Amino acid sequence: MQRRALGSTGLKVSRLGLGTLTWGRDTDEHEARDQMIAFAEAGGTLIDTAAGYGDGASEELIGRLIGDVVPRDDVVLATKAGISRRRGERETDASRGHLLRSLDQSLRRLGVDHVDLWQVHTWVDDTPLEETLTALDLAVSSGRASYVGVSNYTGWQTAQAATWQRAVPGRAALASTQVEYSLLNRSIEAEVIPAAQAMGLGVLPWSPLGRGVLTGKYRSGTPADSRGASPHFANFVGTYLNEHSARVVESVARAAEGLDWSPIEVALVWVRDRPGVTAPIVGARTAAQLRDALALDELTLPTQIVEALDDVSGGE
Repeated sequence: MQRRALGSTGLKVSRLGLGTLTWGRDTDEHEARDQMIAFAEAGGTLIDTAAGYGDGASEELIGRLIGDVVPRDDVVLATKAGISRRRGERETDASRGHLLRSLDQSLRRLGVDHVDLWQVHTWVDDTPLEETLTALDLAVSSGRASYVGVSNYTGWQTAQAATWQRAVPGRAALASTQVEYSLLNRSIEAEVIPAAQAMGLGVLPWSPLGRGVLTGKYRSGTPADSRGASPHFANFVGTYLNEHSARVVESVARAAEGLDWSPIEVALVWVRDRPGVTAPIVGARTAAQLRDALALDELTLPTQIVEALDDVSGGE
């Protein structure tokens, strides 16, 4: 798999990242092992997780596999802090103390002395931005993180954070922003991507398959074994089960048929090759599904197909 620089940094990552949102909860150790093996064999390096995924279960599972399935030095390990569900509801905390405690806990669960990329998982209104960003500076200066980034920031939030970090020598410059981006959600094109490009941040799209809807599996209903049928993800997937999405999915399916590709390949290549994008983060339910997503390194969408997909997905 080819690699790209993460923004304007010297860090190189694979053009697809491995998402682990469900690891340790819906994805057991046997399945996770198979996915990590498939990812490594395809030349993938970027493994993305978060302290809030399964309340740390994802990180614990990765920690058991790193060094066993793939050498630590062969992966770019990325995690996040700031979102948790410890009391059964979504909680956010971007205070310096919480973020640094969360990072130390992540390192213990992962069984490593540092992560390659540490990201603030979300913007939090009631915490001063400069306090949040000081945690990133301390993470880098202490050697606990090699690079830092943000996630789920709007365009102005991204620009403000990146500018603050550039304002004074010695601060840890932001390397990336992780945001939702797919043919079913192109909202970041208005402000986030321009801000990221202007400030030298790589863009790491999450849910590049439109929460699984762009695979086409929901065209005639919700399969019993799909994430859409899961109590954890029914509402998450249901957001894109509407008429606009159905039109986009049909266009992706027609393009795939004409190219003799799969819908997964069409949707992923579209995102992967958008301006500013470094690496879409792909989360699969099975290793077989992941292998389908990994078999596209040499594929490029024809210009006419890109334009057609742009047109049909451009508005509600």
